[in-house]
Order: sequence, then structure tokens, then C-alpha cells
Amino acid sequence: MARSNDPLDVLPGIKAGIEGSSRPSQDHRLFSRLLEASSDLFKGDASTLDLKIASTALEEMTKAFNMFAPYRDSRKVTIFGSARTTPDNPIYGLTAKAAHVLTKAGFMTVTGAGPGIMEAGMLGAGRENSIGVSIRLPFEQGANSVIAGDAKYVSMRYFFTRKLMLVKESHAFLCLPGGFGTLDETFELLTLAQTAKSVPVPIVFLEVQGDPFWTPLMSAMEPLLLSHGLISHADTSLYRITDSIDEAVEEIVGFYNNYHSIRFVDNVMYIRIQREVPPSDFDALHERFKHLTDQPMKQVSATDIEIEENDNVDLHRVRLNYTAKGFAELRPLIDALNRY
Repeated sequence: MARSNDPLDVLPGIKAGIEGSSRPSQDHRLFSRLLEASSDLFKGDASTLDLKIASTALEEMTKAFNMFAPYRDSRKVTIFGSARTTPDNPIYGLTAKAAHVLTKAGFMTVTGAGPGIMEAGMLGAGRENSIGVSIRLPFEQGANSVIAGDAKYVSMRYFFTRKLMLVKESHAFLCLPGGFGTLDETFELLTLAQTAKSVPVPIVFLEVQGDPFWTPLMSAMEPLLLSHGLISHADTSLYRITDSIDEAVEEIVGFYNNYHSIRFVDNVMYIRIQREVPPSDFDALHERFKHLTDQPMKQVSATDIEIEENDNVDLHRVRLNYTAKGFAELRPLIDALNRY
């Protein structure tokens, strides 16, 4: 059915959808902001190209959100790596094996759905455990044969919306050797973690034994960045370099041994954990990590907004007024919680 050229024609459908919705009040407020922003965009000085970018981005994000929705509660690992890697390259086989082992550990695999490392990851995970988010490029032929035509696949026009979906939905990241695109994805991932613009996640740089890639790259970059004061020593804990699949899997799976997730409510951090820390041990934990908060850490139950949204209400929580600038300094606390 053809779309109307008159924006007013969509208003009855929007009104009906809102009136019949059982979503929490927070969702209604956010949707109102979305409508107001759209109205401001149209009434302002936005060009036709501006409107096209905004509408296309929202349309394809909507498709991606809906595609990921059935797997929201499934642990997922995003694999980054070169599209140019051929099946006879040792890193191809290493990627496939790592994805297979992570699948056995309960993780779905998310990739950019292209050839090379992306194809290897999906081969290792299998079609049923793979999710693809591709980019439409004039010189590439779309999704690889593992995921093409699957309901768990979406194609994006813009790199920024694609990267959003590759990062937003995943609980861990496995970075394999690659060129400019892979390095762009990897360093944006580190930037998000460093600046606390994403949630804490395990980030593993995997390379072939005897043919290192990340080790010489980071050995050159780390001292330079540190000597100029451009990163802190804590920032180097945001990732782990290994040539062992067992170590890579242990880093990813072990991150969620007790830790589950975090959420900010009224600018207060709540670390959700599966098992409560014994009170005597928690006192020692607070003493060790009191530099991360300007008020005493406490073990609490779900907040009112989490209860309203049914957001993991059965989990235990550690409440703290987190004062560090990024998430690098949070990793030792997560590691400590994972011992329980």
C-alpha cells in the first residue's frame, strides 16, 4: 500500500496506537519526545536531505529493533573482523571455532553479515544462532550464504545505524584482525566503554598464535597514548588480547558469573547480580571500592521504575553513586562480584 504524502494522514493511526497501548508511562513520555522532535525538525530549517537522513535512520532502526526483539533476553556476542579474510587463512578457522564454543556456552553470534570473518563467525555459530546486520554497499553483494534470507537479518543504509545495532544488543565483543572498518568499529567500542556511553562488557582481541595482530598494534599505541596522557593505565583493562580460544571464552563467560547488568536510575548506578554478597564480605568490598562512590555502597532490591517496567526485578542489586569518569575503573568491582 502506497504511503500518503500528507503527514496528517498518519495521525489517526498514531492516536489509536497510543490509546490502545499498555506500555509504561516512561514509554509514553519518550514517544511524546520523539513526536515533538519530529515536529521541530519539520518546522525548522532542515533541508530535504536532513529529513531523508532522519526518516531513513529511524525506519531502519525500527526494523532492526523489531528483528532483535525476540532475542532480547539471549546473551549475544558481536564479532568484528575483515571481510577480506579467506577460508584458507588460519584466522578464519579460529573465528569459526571460537563462535562455535561461545554458542555452546549460550551466546548467539552477531556479525555484519558479510564475507570473511563475519561469515566464519556465523558458520561456527550456525544459522539458528546467528544474527546479521549488513551494510548496503555498491561493491558488495549483501548477506553471506549462512544468514541470507533469514528472519534474523537486516540490511542498513548508514554505517552509524548499523554500528549502533552491532553494539547495542550485544553482551560481549570478539575483535579479530581487520582493516580500516574493523579498526573503526573496535576503537569506537573502546571509546564507548571508556566514556561510559555503553554498558560494561567484555572485549576480547583474538589473534593467531605465532602470527600476532593486536599485540604489536597495541604495544605500539599504548605507550604512546600513555606517555602523552591521552589514556589512563586503567583504560588498558577495557580489553584483553589473547591467542587462545579457551581464554577468550573464559573472559566472556566469566564476566557474567554473578554480574548481570547495570542500570542508572536518577543518576544512581544499580549493579544487578544473580547472587547476593554475604554482609561481612560486602563491608570489605565497600572498603576496597569506596573510591568509586561518594556515598556508602548498599545491597538493595529493585527500584520502583524497574518494578513498573518488570526489569529483572528478582535480581539482587548493589547501589552506588558512581563517581569515576568511565567504566575502566568499574571492571575490578565486577570481577570481585563475580567471585560470589
